[in-house]
Amino acid sequence: MLSSKLLTPTIKPNLNDPSLHRRFPGVGIFDAGKNAKPKKTQMPRGLKVRAVISSGDKTVESSAPSTKEVKDGSGSFLGSSGNEIKVRAVVTIKKKIRQRLVDKVEDQFFNFLNSIGQGIFLQLISEQVDPDTKSGKSVEAYVIGWPPSSSEQPYIAEYAANFKVPSNFGNPAAIRITNKYSKELYLVEVVLHGFKDGPLYFPANSWIHSIKDNPESRIIFRNHTYLPSQTPPGIKDLRREDLLSRRGNGHGERKLHEMVYDYAPYNDLGNPDKDDDLFRPVLAGSERPYPRRCRTGRPSMKSVPICESRVEKPDPVYVPRDEAFEEMKQVTFATGRLKAVLHNLVPQITAALASSDIPFLCFSDIDSLYYNGFEVNDEKNDKINVIKKILNMGTRLLKYDIPAVIKSDRFSWLRDNEFARQALAGVNPVSIELLKEFPLSSKLDPAVYGTPESALTKEVLEKELGGMSVEEAIENKRLYIIDYHDLILPFVNKINDIEGRKVYASRTILFSNSAGTLRPIAIELSLPPSNSRPAFNRVYTHGHDATSYWIWKLAKGHHCDGQRPQIIQAVILDIINFLISRQFLAVRLRTHASVEPYIIATNRQLSQMHPIHKLLHPHMRYTMEINALARQSLINGGGIIEASFFPGKYSMEISSAAYKSMWRFDMEALPADLLRRGMAEEDPTAPCGVKLVLEDYPYAADGLLVWSAINEWVESYVSHFYPDSSAITSDIELQEWWQEIKNKGHADKKDEPWWPKLESKEDLTKILTTMIWVASGQHAAINFGQYPFGGYVPNRPTLMRNLIPQENEPEFEKFIKNPQDTFLSSLPSKLQATKVMAVQDTLSTHSPDEEYLGQVHGHWTDDQQVRSMFERFSSRLEEIEEIIHQRNKNFKLKNRTGAGVPPYELLLPTSGPGVTGRGIPNSISI
Repeated sequence: MLSSKLLTPTIKPNLNDPSLHRRFPGVGIFDAGKNAKPKKTQMPRGLKVRAVISSGDKTVESSAPSTKEVKDGSGSFLGSSGNEIKVRAVVTIKKKIRQRLVDKVEDQFFNFLNSIGQGIFLQLISEQVDPDTKSGKSVEAYVIGWPPSSSEQPYIAEYAANFKVPSNFGNPAAIRITNKYSKELYLVEVVLHGFKDGPLYFPANSWIHSIKDNPESRIIFRNHTYLPSQTPPGIKDLRREDLLSRRGNGHGERKLHEMVYDYAPYNDLGNPDKDDDLFRPVLAGSERPYPRRCRTGRPSMKSVPICESRVEKPDPVYVPRDEAFEEMKQVTFATGRLKAVLHNLVPQITAALASSDIPFLCFSDIDSLYYNGFEVNDEKNDKINVIKKILNMGTRLLKYDIPAVIKSDRFSWLRDNEFARQALAGVNPVSIELLKEFPLSSKLDPAVYGTPESALTKEVLEKELGGMSVEEAIENKRLYIIDYHDLILPFVNKINDIEGRKVYASRTILFSNSAGTLRPIAIELSLPPSNSRPAFNRVYTHGHDATSYWIWKLAKGHHCDGQRPQIIQAVILDIINFLISRQFLAVRLRTHASVEPYIIATNRQLSQMHPIHKLLHPHMRYTMEINALARQSLINGGGIIEASFFPGKYSMEISSAAYKSMWRFDMEALPADLLRRGMAEEDPTAPCGVKLVLEDYPYAADGLLVWSAINEWVESYVSHFYPDSSAITSDIELQEWWQEIKNKGHADKKDEPWWPKLESKEDLTKILTTMIWVASGQHAAINFGQYPFGGYVPNRPTLMRNLIPQENEPEFEKFIKNPQDTFLSSLPSKLQATKVMAVQDTLSTHSPDEEYLGQVHGHWTDDQQVRSMFERFSSRLEEIEEIIHQRNKNFKLKNRTGAGVPPYELLLPTSGPGVTGRGIPNSISI
C-alpha cells in the first residue's frame, strides 16, 4: 500500500486554498479515446436491468429481455440476490472552482437534467464476452438524482446510480460514458461498489464532451493494467477502438473538444499574411530539421501555402482536450501573464515618453527594479493618470523580487569564480565540456567563414596556467571549454544586421584549481568575414598587474573610469558566452520540443491500459499546452523571444541547427551526456556507472542521484510486467510506439544509427528512464533557475546591443572616457530587460497544482506490488532531498556553498508554489 502521505491529501475545504484540487489528480488518469455511440442496449436477450438512482425514494426501471438466457456467469459478487447483485456507481464530477453566477445556474440546470435521466449515461462493460453479441457483456443506465451528494470540496459533486447486475456478468473492465448536457463536464472518476473485489475504480481526470459536439461516447477503463496479449476478450475491441479514436490521419481541422493526436512540422511560427517580415521558414527536413509538434489542421497561409495559418491570442490553439491546463493552472498562468503585463507597463510608458527605448543609465537604475519599483510621477500626462486610477497605484509601482544571485551578495556577479560556478550550478550547467584536444579548430567551410584555426594558442593559455603546460593541464583534466563557435558563426552576420543586436561566436576556456573550483582564463570571440570587413578573431584574457586587476573589478561594478579597454571587453565577453543554450537549446530544444513527440506517440499507440502508458502519463501533463502557448506568443515571429533575445528572428533556426548537430536520443541520458562532455568517466563500481571528473559539480552530482532513483523505479516496473525479452519484442503496441517516435516524431533523424533498439528489458528501461529524466529532472534544472540567475540583467543579459569598441573606432574614445556607460548601453534596454524579467519570472514559477516527482494521488493502479515499488521510489527521493540539503551545508563543496553563495536547490524534488529555485515537477508544465 502507498503511504498515507501519498494517499491522503492534506487540503482544506477552502476555495482560496491553492492546493484544493490535488485530492483528485492521479498518476495514470487516462485520456479516453474515441467516443462510441451510446447504443440503446447491448445486453443479452432476456436481461432485466433495474437502475435505482440516489434521489430519495425515486426509482427508474428500464425494460430488457428476461435473465434466463444469461450464460457463463462467474457468480463472484457481493450483495447477490438470486441471479442479480446490487451495484452502486458513484460518478465524481469537478465543477469550476471560481464560479460566477452563470456557472451556478448552469450547475443547477445540469442537476435538473440528471434528476429526469437526461444528463449522464453509463454503460458498464464486462471482461467477459456475450456469446450472442460477440462483444463484452454490458448493462446501462442513466444517472438520476438531484441534488447530488455533497463533498468536502464545494466544487466536487458526486452522483450515484444503483444497478441490479446479473451475477454472471463478470468483472467490469470499462465504462462508456455519454454526456447529454449541452456543455462538457470534467469527470474525476467512477467508482463501482458491490463487486467481490471492489470497490472498483475507473479513474478519468478527463473532459467528457457534450453529445451535441460529438455523439460518440467516451471509454474509461478500470485502473488495472494489461499488456495487449493479456487483454480480456470482452474489451479487446474497446482497446483497439479507443486507440483508433485518438489516432489522427493527417486530415481535417481539429476542434477544441476533440482528443485526437497527430504530427505536424513547426510551420506556424511566422505570419507572412500579416507582414512579409514575419515569414519564418518551416522547421522540417534535412536543411532545418526539428522534432514534430501536434497537428491542428488549420488552413494554410494564403501567401505561403507551406505555412499553417495562425491563431492569435486570446483564441486558443488546439491541443487534445485533456492536454489543456486545468482551472488552477489556467488561473496561475493567467496571473503570471498579468504580472508580466503590469511589470512591462511602466517601462513602455517611459519609453513612449522618451520617444526612444532608453538604456540603463547607471547600476542604480537596475537596483531600483528590486528596491524601489517603477516610478510614475507625471501628473500632467493624462494617459498615465488614467492607468494609475485603473490600477489604484501611487507614484511607485511593482517591485521585482531580488534574484537569488544577488540576494545575499550584491556583487557576486562581478567575480570570475561566480561566473565559472554558474557553469556548474547555474541555469545552464549542460554546456561545459572537458577540453580533450588542442589546438582547437573549426569544422566550418574556411572559404565562407575564414581560417579554421582558433586564436586560442598554447602561448596565450600558458600565461594563465601558473607554470603548467597546456599538455599537462589537459592530461590532468584541468581545462574546460564552453564552445558555441561553430553553432553561432553561420548566423552572426545576419543577427548583427538587426538593429540593436550584436553578437560574436564564442569559445571560453576555464581552468580548475586544486580546490575544485573554476575560473575563466581566456575567451575567444569571432566574426565571419563580411562585405565591409575581414574576419575577426580575438582572444581576451585577464590583466594581472594591480592597475589592470583593479580596473577589471571596477569595470564590472556600478561605476568605473580610466580603465583599459581589455577589461570592460572581458566583462562583456563573460556575459555573452552564456546566452545561447539557456533559453533556446537547453530549455526549448532538449526538453519542450523533443518531448512532445513522445507524448503524441504514447497516446496514439499505447492503450490507457498499457503499463507504459500508465508509467509515462504523469510525465506528459500540460506539456502540449505550454508548447502551443509558446508557439502562439513566445517563440513566434515578432514574439517575446525574438524581441528580447539576441538571435532575434533567427532564434528558432539556431535551435534547429543545434538539433541537427547536437541532439541524439541516446545522449539525452544523464550518464551518457556527462561521458560525452568528458565531465565523467566510466566506472562500474560507481552509482550509474560513472564517476565525475569534477566531484563538486552540483548539477551532475544531484542529477545522478535523481537519475539513479528514476532508473531503479523504472527497472523494477518494467521487470514486473515483462518477465523476459520475448515479452518486449512481442508487445505490438510497444514496438509501434517506439517506431513511431523515431519515424514520425523525430522524422528528420529517423535514419540515424544511434537510435537504441527495443529488444530487451534493459533497452526499455534505459529509454523510459531517459524520457522521464528529460521531462522532470533535466527540465527542472534548466528552467526554474531562469529568474534566480537571469533576473539580474548584468549577470545574464539576453542580448548585447553593441560590439566591443576597437582601438581604431570612434566608439573607443567614448569607452575610454566612460566605460560604465559603454557597458550599460550594451545591455538590453530598460524595456527589453523588464520584459524579459517578467517572462523569466513567470516561467520560473511553480503552479499551486504542480505534481512533483515521487508524488502520486488518487486510484492510479490496483496493483499492490506496483504501489509498493512506487512507495520505495518516493522514499528514495525523500532521502535524496536530505542528501542535497546536507551537501549544501558542506563548506568543502565551494560550488554550492560559501559566503553569499545561493545553495544549489534546483534538483530538490519538491517545492512550494512561486519562484523558489527548487522542485522537480513530474512533467514540463511551464
